[in-house]
Amino acid sequence: MADFKTNRRSFIKGSGAVGAGLAAPTIFTKAHAFTNEPGPGSVVLGFNVPQSGPYADEGADELRAYELAVKHLNGGGDGGMLNTFSSKALDGTGILGRKVDYVTGDTQTKSDAARASARAMIEKDGAIMITGGSSSGVAIAVQSLCQDAGVIFMAGLTHSNDTTGKDKKANGFRHFFNAYMSGAALAPVLAERYGTDRKAYHLTADYTWGWTQEESIMAATEEKGWETVNAVRTPLAETDFSSYIAPVLNSDADVLVLNHYGANMVNSLTNAVQFGLREKMVNGKNFEIVVPLYSRLMARGAGQNVKGIFGSTNWHWSLQDQASQTFVSSFGREYGQPPSQAAHTCYVQTLLYADAVQRAGSFNPCAVAEALEDFEFDGLGNGKTLYRGADHQCFKDVLVVRGKENPESEFDLLEVVQVTPMEQVMYEPDHPMFAGGSLGQCNPGA
Repeated sequence: MADFKTNRRSFIKGSGAVGAGLAAPTIFTKAHAFTNEPGPGSVVLGFNVPQSGPYADEGADELRAYELAVKHLNGGGDGGMLNTFSSKALDGTGILGRKVDYVTGDTQTKSDAARASARAMIEKDGAIMITGGSSSGVAIAVQSLCQDAGVIFMAGLTHSNDTTGKDKKANGFRHFFNAYMSGAALAPVLAERYGTDRKAYHLTADYTWGWTQEESIMAATEEKGWETVNAVRTPLAETDFSSYIAPVLNSDADVLVLNHYGANMVNSLTNAVQFGLREKMVNGKNFEIVVPLYSRLMARGAGQNVKGIFGSTNWHWSLQDQASQTFVSSFGREYGQPPSQAAHTCYVQTLLYADAVQRAGSFNPCAVAEALEDFEFDGLGNGKTLYRGADHQCFKDVLVVRGKENPESEFDLLEVVQVTPMEQVMYEPDHPMFAGGSLGQCNPGA
């Protein structure tokens, strides 16, 4: 494992160019074949992440990963997962012979701010691809903008079923797993560990991700015999969940499901522990807490409160496959710490976009989309992966994790208890939880 020493790298705040020779924006120039067609010197990518707000920890790690991906694409560093990727189209000379430059923006974990930031990167900075975000509300808003603008959107952390369900777009692609997959992977483990005769109380972030996460984990656990006692929505901006935890004590529930992410989960879990839920006995059973969507950064924020708590995650730095350990080593040398699932997702999305351009021989977003659709690959972590053409959702193995009882370091907070095979979390494109939307047609823009 890499030597994770302290690193004091700083990051650019706000939307602005990084590096020299940025391509001139061409979004309104009809003489070009597509939006922001790059010149011969360089190509600009737009990294739109939460640098403030409840998901800012994820945003900081996303920026680290994006910077590392650009470094590797331009031939710097050790090459990272360019060396393990099953596709050998990328060779460290940029993308189609052009140096990769980038601009950044702050989504603030707000849809309006994220759209404004993405629009500025496209119209002012000439970004040909937008990626990032740690909120499904943000992802859906920016994906729609990119569809209209004629650029590719490579989603960051967006877990709502709607991103590749009713709100899917032809110009948008998601590598991250979704709420349905969390339910499908987690419910069998919960039933095995806690039994099938359980009564669950849900606290749910009141936006698209929370709604579909609640629906997914509720359906999956009820199929195993669990009963849902209550489901209560909580504001995304909430920081003190005491008033939401108190009623749980007076219910008949013996499980609390926290459909919260980022700082929301840290705060709600802390409040639940303060109210003594983890020591409570209900219906002759130990009271349990479940966090359907986990991350190492959340575990770090919640500290000892995560011990023994089950959840799911898209990727974890302890995976022993060659690709994962190559990325962990590269990231560790660069930043002195292991990468989060946020970092992994954003690094991989950048490589997948660059690889698709290289294989297509064109930056035209419709050529890129065609190269990504039904693309099967390996060597980027999580084993063999499919980017399904029908909905632009990636399918791969999903991890069920649990907070470690005896962590060996500040990074060793989660343990993988099961790697759920891709086949167990797959579904048909017309599944009811994903119904109501249409990809439509790819938009090349200008």
